[in-house]
Amino acid sequence: MIAPVGPLAESLDPSADQWPPWRERCEGAPGLERMGSSDATRPADVPNPVWLSWRHFRLERRDAGYWRVTFDHPPINAVTATTVEELAELVGLIELAGELNVVVFDSANPGVYLGHHDAGGAAEGTTLAAPGGPSAMSTWNDLLARLSRAPVVSIACIRGRTCGAGSEFVLACDMRFASRENTLLGRLDVGPGQSPGDGPAARLGGLVGQGRALEVVLAGQDLDGPRAEQYGYVNRVVEDGRLEREVDTIAARLAASDHEAIGRIKRRVQQPPGPEPAPARVPRVEAVG
Repeated sequence: MIAPVGPLAESLDPSADQWPPWRERCEGAPGLERMGSSDATRPADVPNPVWLSWRHFRLERRDAGYWRVTFDHPPINAVTATTVEELAELVGLIELAGELNVVVFDSANPGVYLGHHDAGGAAEGTTLAAPGGPSAMSTWNDLLARLSRAPVVSIACIRGRTCGAGSEFVLACDMRFASRENTLLGRLDVGPGQSPGDGPAARLGGLVGQGRALEVVLAGQDLDGPRAEQYGYVNRVVEDGRLEREVDTIAARLAASDHEAIGRIKRRVQQPPGPEPAPARVPRVEAVG
């Protein structure tokens, strides 16, 4: 294990009144401009960058416009406080990467994409719920909101089971492609202090409609790949053997697109529709005679 180095490796203090904004923490990340350099090629004067200290997923930089993130936290890719801290650091780097257009999230475990929250004790549970970033949301919900607003296309390449926090994560991504034969999307976690209209549940309603969102959240039934596609939960399902190639083709096309255009289009698509114009008033004509 490579010891964490630099400002991003500093321990977090969940009891602090306000954590440092992730943007400020990420701007000092050593070797940011060399992300993707291997240990063998990185110059000796460049410290180990923070992504080499991440334990719950790994980052591969295909090129300046295309990153690939692989969840690898055996046995079930559970979302712990460590996962949340590392993902928040990753989102901070995504927000700073001026040439980045697309990030694909996949899993090293073909049976599990991303699991549920695993607080792992009182201290980690406190971290999961602690205030994070400029919003009043929890650190987890804050990083999901920031990922969804980032001027970068995020793609969930889903193979295996996902539930709880994992389902919340895929809903925060801009696109979702799933294995036809090997996908099971589980229920969302609607925890204390949350209502079905908050965060992930609201995103689900925007994708599948109110009735089906209530079915997924309240009935708690798992959706296989074809049913998720039918509901609109995922963009589409792909035969398992072709999933990686299909997603990679889409990502490569996006990586070659104009970065500013991607940000503008995302903002336009995500902007809620304005109020309908009021109906024109028809002047009343009094009867004569």
